[in-house]
Amino acid sequence: MMIPVVARARNFFRSLVGRIFLLLTVGMTVAAVLALLVAEQARHLDFERWRLQRVVASAVDIAQRLSHDPVRIEAMLKDQQIMGARTAPEGVALADPDPTLADALEVRFGPYSNPEAGQVPVGLCFPANKVDPNNRAAGLIDAPRPDCWVVRFTDSTGQRRSLALYLPRVAKPPSNLARPIYLLLILLSSAGLAIVVARFVAKPLRRLERAAEAFSVSVDPEEIPERGPEEVRAALSTFNLMQRRVRAGFAERTQLLAAISHDLQTPLTRLRLRLELVENEELRARLLHDHQAMMTLVREGLDLAASTEAQEDWSMIDIDSLLTSMAEDAQDLGSPVRFLSGCGGTVRVKPNALTRCISNLVNNAVKYGGSADVSCMRQGGRVLIEVRDHGPGIAPDQLDQMFEPFTRGVAGQPGGRPGTGIGLTIARSLALSFQASVRLANAPEGGLVATIDMRA
Repeated sequence: MMIPVVARARNFFRSLVGRIFLLLTVGMTVAAVLALLVAEQARHLDFERWRLQRVVASAVDIAQRLSHDPVRIEAMLKDQQIMGARTAPEGVALADPDPTLADALEVRFGPYSNPEAGQVPVGLCFPANKVDPNNRAAGLIDAPRPDCWVVRFTDSTGQRRSLALYLPRVAKPPSNLARPIYLLLILLSSAGLAIVVARFVAKPLRRLERAAEAFSVSVDPEEIPERGPEEVRAALSTFNLMQRRVRAGFAERTQLLAAISHDLQTPLTRLRLRLELVENEELRARLLHDHQAMMTLVREGLDLAASTEAQEDWSMIDIDSLLTSMAEDAQDLGSPVRFLSGCGGTVRVKPNALTRCISNLVNNAVKYGGSADVSCMRQGGRVLIEVRDHGPGIAPDQLDQMFEPFTRGVAGQPGGRPGTGIGLTIARSLALSFQASVRLANAPEGGLVATIDMRA
């Protein structure tokens, strides 16, 4: 079970859709993560800036109070009667001054203030043996101790002030990147958008692929509508032009062979009349036999060329009715042909091409195998027509070679049944004209089975 899944995944990522999907998914995920990192950094900077603004606002507020009523405010600071501020304890040194905070204070107090500021450990502002009475307030019991800043500046009277400002501790916002759910959402949304874009981009190429596949099995394909971006329209237009030129080449070849065959009819007819005048009966019989073989070769060569130049329209036919009538017609002509089983329903084919294809296979089976059994079955959305003979069969390593022109099996070799060796070639060409295939296999009970495989 695991191997097919891995194989399918490997095939998907080898395709254009898979590679576009992978590229877009990785690219958009990386871009989203980078954007989130930038946003996180900006949020942290805003958080720090907000904390400093609160410290500056507190320092300015205390400085204004001191300027209006210095004696009372100093007493209140000393007795910790102003929430969020007190006189800084003696001997507290600023080991790590904050230049950004100092610059902000200088802007508010003026250049004469010579401010110094920095955050200090909370224990320096609030010794462990002293309890802040404000902690008795509802919701503040056992709460974390506030953050503390020491701010020193010279006021407008020239007096140096040293304040301890404390604000409730606010936790820094956690990073969203630390939450797997956010990364999963980014990945899934990127993958969803990537697969839509990949399929949209590859859609014209899939149309071209299907058209190329149809063209490979038929020289009578339909042209592709030239829609899409300019580059795609140019590629489709070029492909349609190639189809028309190849189609014209096949038509020209068929016309040439038809003309040659027609021109050969007259001299071959004259040759037969002259051969009839040969007095030696044995020689006359041999010459007439060679003449007949030549006529058969010319006719079947023309049939082979015509089989690739089918102008027939597609239509729906009852497959069982066709096979039954063909078997009955063959029996009326004295051929040992039987229709064994049907598959029911209709199929979309080129009726004349299918009829000629089956007829060629039946004639081969009767000629080289003595009889023909015809049957039909449905398998996985396909229709399989089997023509079986009861002859000697063909060596497994020679089955594929039988479709090559002028290739004959053991039964068709000198001393065996007469034939030109292009019957199976014609059958395969006819099958290709309605997008089907023909294959050969030796039956387990003996004989050869020819199978026409086409869409249901």
